[in-house]
Amino acid sequence: MRWWHEAKFGMFIHWGLYSVIGHQEWVLESEGIPIPQYERLARHFNPKRGCARDWARLAKRAGQKYVVLTAKHHEGFCLWDSKLTNYNAAKQGPRRDLVREFVEAARAEGLKVGLYYSLMDWHHPDGETCATDPAARERFVAYTHGLIRELLTNYGTIDILWYDVTLPLTPQQWRADEMNAMVFDLQPQIIVNNRNGLAGDFSTPEHKVAADKRAWETCETMNLGWGYQRTDDEWKSPKRIVNDLTLCVQQGGNYLLNIGPDAAGDVPAESVRVLEAVGGWLKTNGAAIYGARGRAADAFGNYTNFTASGNTLYVHVYFWPSKTRAAAWLDFFGPETVVAVGGVRARALSARLLGTGQPVHFTQDAVSLRLTGLPEVAPDAPTTVIAVECDGPAFVDHHLIRPEWQRYGVGTVG
Repeated sequence: MRWWHEAKFGMFIHWGLYSVIGHQEWVLESEGIPIPQYERLARHFNPKRGCARDWARLAKRAGQKYVVLTAKHHEGFCLWDSKLTNYNAAKQGPRRDLVREFVEAARAEGLKVGLYYSLMDWHHPDGETCATDPAARERFVAYTHGLIRELLTNYGTIDILWYDVTLPLTPQQWRADEMNAMVFDLQPQIIVNNRNGLAGDFSTPEHKVAADKRAWETCETMNLGWGYQRTDDEWKSPKRIVNDLTLCVQQGGNYLLNIGPDAAGDVPAESVRVLEAVGGWLKTNGAAIYGARGRAADAFGNYTNFTASGNTLYVHVYFWPSKTRAAAWLDFFGPETVVAVGGVRARALSARLLGTGQPVHFTQDAVSLRLTGLPEVAPDAPTTVIAVECDGPAFVDHHLIRPEWQRYGVGTVG
């Protein structure tokens, strides 16, 4: 797990026949499309050559360290050359092994390789009847194990297997213990998630940052959906992405951020713009993310978050606190601009802007660390990071200052 803990940031890729329609990845079920009609999409799914290399290069520019592709989503279409079904990209549509193209592209860019596999299957004739028909269950579970075996046999080293959706069977009915034993036998260094009903190596909160006591990874979309939705323009900003990534790191987890290419394999332009902006920020601020330890704080500032590495505390300033009217009356906010952090449990020795290395003046007492004389306009975007070197590992909890504040009788009578 070491590389995964150090990586922090990965790319999820939802891509399949649903990308031809452009109504997100659940379209087959959510719109009730007859399966024989949906199957026709395979003839029209013909992505351009080299699209996987484009994704891998984008991930690298974005500062992402691993990529996970939906080798088979709930629709049941396999993106690889399977010997167990003709419903695959090598025998229909592009007549190419798209998983192989993806794996080779990711390796060429030095990225770790992950494959997503949905246990649920809307297309296979036993995919639902297996819940109540023992013979159908035996066939479907054998089919599922066989597909996973193909994915982990034919492409060299695979770093992550990302299961999804155990419906309609229980882990016992899936023979999940046997499934994982096969996976680890085929790929001894692989890590697996918890979505085949077993604990796996890491948990997978979705659409929320939900810290776990074990290894965990938040998976999130860049707009509202996972698969390509051609009219969805509710894009998250670079600031939102950087803030969510920082929050995951601060809480001790990873961040897996999704793109949904269209049927040709092209990534929506806004996804590219946002990811490149995030990658530009990480080029100069990556020390505050990669390899940073979680649990650097138990409370948040009004405009800040915190990560740490060794004796360095990284103060992430989301909302630049300049031009407060209170500076005219409160010495605390002078000289403008002041970034103040209550409850730093370490003595600051020096401070600098992480992006430029410019020194930052500071004062500190038992209650507050004040980083002073900063410019009125935030010197970095979308977030400014101040690196504070301390005399030991730093920890921030502004609640701890309550018994240390000097109290002056304000509010008393007599």
